[in-house]
Order: sequence, then C-alpha cells, then structure tokens
Amino acid sequence: MKETSLLLKFTGESPLLRIVDFLIENKGADFTKKQIIEGAELSRASLFNYWGELEKYHIVKVTRTFGKTKLYVLNSENQVTKKLLELESTLIRQALLNTLKKEEPLVA
Repeated sequence: MKETSLLLKFTGESPLLRIVDFLIENKGADFTKKQIIEGAELSRASLFNYWGELEKYHIVKVTRTFGKTKLYVLNSENQVTKKLLELESTLIRQALLNTLKKEEPLVA
C-alpha cells in the first residue's frame, strides 16, 4: 500500500475521498473506472457506491469515449474541486512550514 497523502491524513480515508485523492494526485490525466479502482485501491462496489455523487457534483468529467468505455478526469473547473485543491495546497504549505520550524537551530 502506498503512503497516505496529506489530504487523506487530514480528511480520513473514506472511499469517496480516496477516489478524489487519486484524481488529485494524477491531475490532468484521464482514467477508466477500472484504473481508478486500482489506483485508489478500492473495490468495484465501493467505486460504484460513490460514483453517482462525483457525477452529481461534477467533480469528474468524461474526456474521451472508446465504444462503451469512458475515460474520466478531475473537473478542475468545478468549485468543489477548486476548494479541495486549495485545501491540499494549504496542507502541503503547512507541512513544509512545520518541517522548516523543526530544522531551525536553537538560539541560546
């Protein structure tokens, strides 16, 4: 299993957030549902339990279609997605600041 992202450490590892986190980590790339299942390390049932919410809130969008297969990407133009990306960015900045503070030399 891969290292848990800052976003998941902060929000928890619900299947919905694992899907979103996978798409954020691979922002700009498109995936089939099968690839998302594998990348987010979920069961097929978990993906399908939450997929409707992702589509309802337009967090994912279709980029291409091959026959019956659709490829999906994180919809970075969506307001919910923008807030999630902003949260991730803030968490990364805070983690960097915390790391820098730990490295500061002690002054006598």
